Amino acid sequence: MPRQKYEQIYYALKGRIEAGTYPVGGLLPSENVLIGEFGCSRNTVRRALANLVRNGYVQTRQGWGVCNIYQPIEESAYTMGTIESFAETARRTGQNSSTRVVLFTTCTADEALSRRSGFPVGTELFYLQRVHDLDGVPRIFNHNYFRRDCMPGLTAEIAQGSIYRYLEQTVHMSIVTSKRTITVEKATPLDRQWLVLEDFNCLAVVSSQTYNSDGIMFEYTQSRHHPSIFRFQDNAVRTSPNFSASEHI
Repeated sequence: MPRQKYEQIYYALKGRIEAGTYPVGGLLPSENVLIGEFGCSRNTVRRALANLVRNGYVQTRQGWGVCNIYQPIEESAYTMGTIESFAETARRTGQNSSTRVVLFTTCTADEALSRRSGFPVGTELFYLQRVHDLDGVPRIFNHNYFRRDCMPGLTAEIAQGSIYRYLEQTVHMSIVTSKRTITVEKATPLDRQWLVLEDFNCLAVVSSQTYNSDGIMFEYTQSRHHPSIFRFQDNAVRTSPNFSASEHI
C-alpha cells in the first residue's frame, strides 16, 4: 500500500535530519519552501511536521520556524513511540543482526496463557522461540505467539528473517499499535541456555500485545533483553495540568 503524501514528506525530512543535512539547533526550510519542493498543500506539510514534533525530531518556535532538536539514539536503544522489528532496530543503530529460530510449533491458548497474553481461550497459535544476535553475540531471547488465522503461511524459514516484513509485504497486513509492559525479571534456565549472561542474574523483559488495522491482536511477544544492551528512549510531551480552583489559592 503506497504511503500518503504527508508520510512521504515525513520520511524524507526525517532522513535528512538523521543524516545531518539540517544542523542541530538550526531551522528546517519554511513551510512555503517545503510546499514548493514537494508539490503539496500547506496542511500536508503541517501533518508531516506534526509527526516530526511528536517523534522528537523537531520543535516549533513561535515566530521563528521549526527547529531541529534531533540527537542520535544510543546504540541498541529502542524507541517507545514506534513499532520496529529487531532487524529494523539493528539497521538503524548500525549493527549486524541475525535471528535463529530454536523452536517453532503450534499451541492453543488455555486459561493460563489467555490471562498472560490476552488471547481468548481456544485461540490457535504459532509459538516460537527465537534468539537475536547483535554483532555475532546472542542478546535477546523471544517468546512469540501469533494467531494462526492471521498468518496461516508462517514458517520457521520466514520467522528466521523479518516476520513484520512478511506480514506487511506478503500478507498485506497493516500493523497499527502495540501495548508494552517493561519489567525486570530473574533469569530462567532457558535464558541462560540461549544468552551469555555472565554475572547478570536478571533481564529486562518487554511484553507486547500488537494489533492490526482490523483491531485484532495478532501477536503477543515476551522479549527478554540482555541487561548490558537494554535501553529504551522515549519522547515525552507535557500537557497542561487542570488545576482546580482550590489549588490556585
